Amino acid sequence: MDGRPPCGTSTVNRVRAVWQRLGLAELNRRGRELELLHRAMGFATLALVTLAPLLIVVAAADPLGHGGFALWLVDGMDLSGRSARALTDVFTPPRKVIGTTSAWSVALLALFGLSFASSVQSGYEHVWLPTGAPWNRIWRQLIWLVMLMGYLYAQVQTRNVLEGTPRILLSMAAGLLFFWWGPHFLLNRRVPWRYLLPGALATMAGLVGLRWFSYLVFTPLLVTNAVSYGPVGTVLVVESWLVGVGFVLYGGALVGRLLCERFGDPDAAFRTEPEEPDAVDPADPVAVGPEEPPTRSEQDKV
Repeated sequence: MDGRPPCGTSTVNRVRAVWQRLGLAELNRRGRELELLHRAMGFATLALVTLAPLLIVVAAADPLGHGGFALWLVDGMDLSGRSARALTDVFTPPRKVIGTTSAWSVALLALFGLSFASSVQSGYEHVWLPTGAPWNRIWRQLIWLVMLMGYLYAQVQTRNVLEGTPRILLSMAAGLLFFWWGPHFLLNRRVPWRYLLPGALATMAGLVGLRWFSYLVFTPLLVTNAVSYGPVGTVLVVESWLVGVGFVLYGGALVGRLLCERFGDPDAAFRTEPEEPDAVDPADPVAVGPEEPPTRSEQDKV
């Protein structure tokens, strides 16, 4: 042995150094602490179970009648042709969905939608404010939920007005504003606007990438799953896409947080861990607590 490192060790060390320098190691650590994949899966489950029924009713009440909730999904996943028809066959509601929906049902759907908004708010708080927040925040969740439905509705309606580059630019501008305003509002304006902008940009970049991935992967997968597994296969593909949306939503906020810490004002950086408890003064009897009585062995020694 000549004492030289094994072949390939220097390359591994260089890759590791680049990984550390770019902040990817820190991003990976923060993602594991945030349980990013677990949160994304919870986001997808709540979106399908609690948010989708509410959106179905809202889409059915559309006075313009442009396709309903199925069209919202088709547009979001960038589907066309057979894949769009496979999804429409599963998620198209009955024609009398509005007539058979009572006010009590709408109230329950709104309550279930609030659980989804609460989950998103909790995710943003774990990214930016790990010390927690007050519980009197339901009205913020309700307003955010209404704005989310308005944003989704507007995104779908643009396809009937604009095409090509103008629609892409308008959709990206609207998405940037929504994902910039949403965390600021849900976090009770405790995080300044300038710190939330990188996260909004990262979220929009991730959604653009997810849309491209959906076009390449989910479009053929929907057709094959619909043939092989029926409606269940279609729902599983939609659930997988929602996991991607949740991953981009929380991951984009986390990337924005790290960018602020690396390139922003270091004095204004937010904490990533809860504060440590204050040190106990030994001279303070209240802080130290009552003195324990001596043991039997100590009494014998005396």
